[in-house]
Order: sequence, then C-alpha cells, then structure tokens
Amino acid sequence: MNRTVNASTGEPVAPGGCIGILGGGQLGRMLATAATELGLTVHVYCPDENSPAFDVAAEKTVAAYDDAEALARFADNVDVVTYEFENVPAETVRILTEHAPVRPGALALATAQDRLAEKTFIAEQGIRTAPFRAVDDAAGLAQAIADLGTPSILKTRRFGYDGKGQTRIEAGPAPQAALDEIGNAPAILEGFVPFEREISVIVARGQDGAIAAYDPVENIHKNHILDRSFAPATLTPGIAAEAIEIASTLVRELDYVGVMGVELFLLPPDGKGDKDRLLVNEIAPRVHNSGHWTMDACLVGQFEQHVRAICGWPLGSAARHSDAVMTNLIGEDAADWTALAADPGYAIHLYGKAEIRAGRKMGHVTRLFPIGERPAVTPN
Repeated sequence: MNRTVNASTGEPVAPGGCIGILGGGQLGRMLATAATELGLTVHVYCPDENSPAFDVAAEKTVAAYDDAEALARFADNVDVVTYEFENVPAETVRILTEHAPVRPGALALATAQDRLAEKTFIAEQGIRTAPFRAVDDAAGLAQAIADLGTPSILKTRRFGYDGKGQTRIEAGPAPQAALDEIGNAPAILEGFVPFEREISVIVARGQDGAIAAYDPVENIHKNHILDRSFAPATLTPGIAAEAIEIASTLVRELDYVGVMGVELFLLPPDGKGDKDRLLVNEIAPRVHNSGHWTMDACLVGQFEQHVRAICGWPLGSAARHSDAVMTNLIGEDAADWTALAADPGYAIHLYGKAEIRAGRKMGHVTRLFPIGERPAVTPN
C-alpha cells in the first residue's frame, strides 16, 4: 500500500489510511470498528488465528510478537501502529518503530509494564500512591513487611492483571511462601489501603498536546474482574477535578499520545475536606474496560478518541450526553444474549468470541439515564 502519512513530518493519517493494531481481542475489535467509522482501514497483528478483531479488519497477520520479519512487513504496510494490551515486548516496539510510528510510545509502555517503575514515576510527579517497596528475595520481602506492616499486597512487577500475580499477606506467613505463591518473580509490596471506593478516569492526549478527559466513574469488581462502571462517579466537584488533573498530568509527563486509563482509590473522609483523598492505583496505556460506557453515553467514545489521537486528528468532545451504567458480560452471562437484546434499555456489545469460558470477558451492556438520574451504586 501507499502510505497516507509521512512519519517524519507528523502529518495526520487521512481517511483511506491504515492503522496497525497489535492484539486481536475485544479492545482491538472495538478500535477497528471505530477506525472504519472514520473512513480508515485496519490491519490487525496477532498470533491467535481465532482473534475476534480479525472479523472487522481489512487485513490480518497471524504471527508471533517476536517474528522480526513479520513485524517489519506489517509495519511497512500501515501508517501508524497502536496496541490493545500493555505487555508488548520492548524488542517488538523497537522493530516496529524502524518502519512506522508507534503510539503510544515506548516510554509509556516501559512505565506501565513494571509496577515498580510505574509507582516510582507516579510518585516523582508528586502524586500519591499506596506505600511500596521493591522485593527481589525473601530477605527483601521480610524487610518490606517490617517497613509497611500487614495486611499488605505482594504483586509481581510484570504481567499481572484482573487479580492475577498477586497475593495478600497477613501477619505471620513466611516470606518465602508468599514469593512461591507468585512464582518467585521480581515483585513489589504495597501497603494496604483501606479505600472507600475505586474510581477511574479515561483521558486522551493528542499529538498537539491537547487533552480531553471523560468524567470519572466508580467501579465495582467481582472476583477481581471489573463488573460494573457507574458514570459519573458520585464525587464532590473538587475531587472530580483533582482526579482529572492527576490523569492529565500523567499523560502530559509521559508525552503520551492516545487514550489511557487511570485507576484511583478514594480514601474515606478524615475531617479535612477533599485534600489528599486520592491515590493512584495503576495506569493502563490503552483503551480501558472502565471506559466502555463512553461508546453509548458520549458523542465521541474512547475508541474513536484513541484513533483520532494516534492519527493526528483533533480530539473530540469527551462530554457525556447521558449518565450510564456499564456491566461486563463474563462467561455464561453472555449466553443469555436473547434476553439482553430484548431489553429496550440496553445497548448490547458482544465480542465475537467463539468459546464461552468462566472468567472470560464476552461482551458488555450499557444502560443510559438522563443526566442526574443515574441509580445509586449497589455493591455485589
């Protein structure tokens, strides 16, 4: 194909151009769908030949993420590369960058892939996190427990998600037993945070530095997997503004281009007003599950916003026209698709995955409400 953008000049990718997406899951599928709505084509690269994103892509490459020749051919045939997951190998990014711009860039990936690097970066911006210590061995874990106390959470530095790669440490257990539980991987110990609620902010930054943030949402989890997101979160104006400013600071300091998810803990009130009630839990350098509500409740949803950003287009409005509750369809939840589709209050999104498995994200539904009429958050 002939490229529609010159990577050296940074000109926008015009309609008719091609976006390369690493990863063929539901996020890649929804990115591809959003791109086609803007007149762009999509080439998906994924080692899984049954990837659901292939169903909506003009081109596909089935190859490993360390296949240098396949990566080079892929990147030579697209205008810009993005990804749907953060654990993209550094060598993969290096190879791709020699052939096409990769957005978001290597700095954001390297920061988000390592929990120690992530927490350190966030703290360097003057933003609060849970207290943390690096852990390399049993002696280091023993010292970290002495510093932070119990309960505390031991997490692998890399590759953990949806509750995987972590264990809670109570008083008493031997440090080596806790390390064995996470496979003796390099780790980080985080002090336990008695938070009141988890919220998140979906934020986008364009190539021109413009930033657009969606309203913070409140998230409810079930079995360590996001169950529901309530938009907007019930927050004071000051806390909502601070959450958006935190997210904006992070994308600005990372020189980030694209959409990022920022998860935060809201601490209980301490009689001092809104000050110091927010801690950042983690960042996700990609479109995010807690932003799926934006597809139906905003003029420009997170997937279109990401495409706009990486292609050098102006960012769209992040304002919502409705309140919303987004519910994930996990495993057998999706088997009841006829009832879900029959409910006139639901916008239903199914991900085209052939096999239903326990704990697998199969789709989501969103129910909209007039502004100010969103129902109260209900725990599981």
